[in-house]
Amino acid sequence: MAAFSPRLHEAPDDLLAAMDYCYEQGWTDGLPVVPPEVARVKAMLAADRRPAETVIAHHPATGLDLSLHAAAVNAVMAGCLPEHFPVLVAAFEAMDRPEFNFHGSTASTGGLAPLLVVSGPYADEIGMNSDVNLFGPGNRANSTIGRAVRLILRNVFQMIPGISDKSTQGNPGKYSFCIAERSRGNPWPLLCEAEGYPKGTSSVTVFAGGGFCNVENHGGNTPEQILGSVADAMANYGCITLGQSVVILAPEHMSIVGGAGWTRERAQDFLFTQAKRSVEGMKGVGKYRDREYDTQHGEGAHALAEKGFMHRGLNPQDILITMGGGDAGGHSCFIPSWSRGRGSILQHAAINRS
Repeated sequence: MAAFSPRLHEAPDDLLAAMDYCYEQGWTDGLPVVPPEVARVKAMLAADRRPAETVIAHHPATGLDLSLHAAAVNAVMAGCLPEHFPVLVAAFEAMDRPEFNFHGSTASTGGLAPLLVVSGPYADEIGMNSDVNLFGPGNRANSTIGRAVRLILRNVFQMIPGISDKSTQGNPGKYSFCIAERSRGNPWPLLCEAEGYPKGTSSVTVFAGGGFCNVENHGGNTPEQILGSVADAMANYGCITLGQSVVILAPEHMSIVGGAGWTRERAQDFLFTQAKRSVEGMKGVGKYRDREYDTQHGEGAHALAEKGFMHRGLNPQDILITMGGGDAGGHSCFIPSWSRGRGSILQHAAINRS
């Protein structure tokens, strides 16, 4: 594949020929891209007042840098509008932190996709979907911001499927995995507030997520019943690790949990307590490794962690919970982490509205 160097390439003037040219260069995710015409790239860059050469992320294994210019080019190709660009920039500023384990999480066999959760008023201002069909198609902001992340990983950081991206089976979220937190009817502080940002500041939280797990419960009418279903999904043998978790509660489920006066912290405590498997059972499926899992009961372990059991995560704060989706339907979801043993920690950054 040709090296991604947009400054050095001149595509044909014909639109369809230019799209084919991008395919020939290996710059796509398999779907057609918008040719990065100069005026569109400049409009994208105008959404951030820093110089175009400003580096916003670095890949430690490849030594490659992501500049604002390269981010803007890929944002155009993904179909983003200029107002989407600050979200994309904040996402990579969050992923650039060492705790995120940028290389491991993008190259692993685990099949992760960076999940973006946008919180605060800016999500509404740019028309992001936090409602019906939250993780599905149809919303330009959600789809194109998430897709731009993938194009940057591929084109700038050279995370190429089958070469440097060694994902065993992949994940549909690798095309796009970007949602907005629902504020309407949400009984809890928004993530941007819980993260300590000043009032009116929006944020994006990034999570190296595995496959999407639907949690269906149409009959539960207590927090214990709803969250018990979620905890069971979190603790299934195929998913349970010491890794972090993202739980998106549907409004129908949140009305039961929040309506009973449960706080986010109480729900986190409950899920951590209930999402567990016995060491004996873990050994039975060949998944228990002493050196990795002994930390469950080591220094800093939560008081509710039981001897002889492995809980998902190291403590309740390893579980991010918020609300999203349409009003009707008892469908929430759990998204497992990529890997705790090799680590990729939830990160967040403020969205800079230049």
